[in-house]
Amino acid sequence: MSKEKVILAYSGGLDTSIMIKWIQEKYEADVITLTVDVGQGIDPKAVEEKALALGAVKHYSVDAKKEFVTNYIFPAIKANALYEEKYPLSSALSRPLIAAKMVEIAGKEGAKIVAHGCSGKGNDQVRFDVTVKALSPHLKVIAPVRDWQLTRDKEIEFAKEKNLPISLSKSKPYSIDQNLWGRSIECGELENPETEPPEEAFEWTLPPEKCPDTPEYITIEFEHGVPRAINDEVMDPVLLITKLNEIGGMHGIGRIDHIEDRIVGIKSREVYECPAATILLEAHKDLEKMVLTCQEIAFKRYVDYQWAFLVYAGLWVDPLRSDLEAFIDKTQLRVNGKVKLKLYKGNLRVVGRFSKYSLYDLKLATYDVGTTFDQSLARGFIELWGLQSKTFHSLRRVMEEGEKHEPFV
Repeated sequence: MSKEKVILAYSGGLDTSIMIKWIQEKYEADVITLTVDVGQGIDPKAVEEKALALGAVKHYSVDAKKEFVTNYIFPAIKANALYEEKYPLSSALSRPLIAAKMVEIAGKEGAKIVAHGCSGKGNDQVRFDVTVKALSPHLKVIAPVRDWQLTRDKEIEFAKEKNLPISLSKSKPYSIDQNLWGRSIECGELENPETEPPEEAFEWTLPPEKCPDTPEYITIEFEHGVPRAINDEVMDPVLLITKLNEIGGMHGIGRIDHIEDRIVGIKSREVYECPAATILLEAHKDLEKMVLTCQEIAFKRYVDYQWAFLVYAGLWVDPLRSDLEAFIDKTQLRVNGKVKLKLYKGNLRVVGRFSKYSLYDLKLATYDVGTTFDQSLARGFIELWGLQSKTFHSLRRVMEEGEKHEPFV
């Protein structure tokens, strides 16, 4: 009788390395590992060799960087996606993609179980579990760290007991997750919200005091809300994001430190490095303000907020996301143009913008003698604009002056 197969989302770190042997023993199953490259800076061959050395019967490496940018990051840019006005959803965006690849490999291998390394405290367990169950309801999802209450101490003890060929240390202070859209840094002294993150926690961005003394100007060109060129050079999507991470990091752009509300109810202190995301979201939002009407912009804020929440909350597969994108994509048909930004010692400013769809009319906006704006129209407009406010206060005075009435408000 053949053994059960388990598809394990494998990062190469301690948690998922321990799980290969753990799953083999606890479930008497063969483990097939899967690594999805979304720009985390891995050596696919080294990760595969490590997985096989730890006992995996087969390993899959999937290069999904371009798919990640095109199908996940670009929609996030169009939605100005920031969870709680701070977090660009870097890790959150990658999870439904990885989960979809898990389902795909499970179907190919005839596996009935998939596994991931998420804990019961974080958001990623929700993102993986919900996506897998939505795409393939018959699959069983196991999460050893959550299901077996594993801690780092228990994992190290298990690894020593089984003589597993992995580096064992309790000294690494941070838990890192990174991809093309950002780098997340957790644990260690960062768990104290009163403490400034030490410089050693950052890898992608320079501190302001070490940034170049000369500001750098860059121009981002957008087509239908999607970035296509830097300084007039059209680039492959992956290269464009990578290049902006390098440029932004050199100028200290993209450091984020905030208190975040996790889906499981915990408030957590989160630290991120997201240079490309910070630059592109700022540029995109500015271009929208030039080409969309004020009514479109006001309503889109609600849509963007809900889109970001769905992604953060692990509901990428909910039909509301695609419903919202129908509206978002319609607005992006006119989001074409260029945005000029100034990067200097941790600061980012939009300093210029151009679009053939611009609603900015210099002849109307100028205060010079050549303006076409008829100021005489303003008096009648103001009378109508404030009519109800004026009527309200007139009525209030009448009511409050009457002897038999309480104050109106």
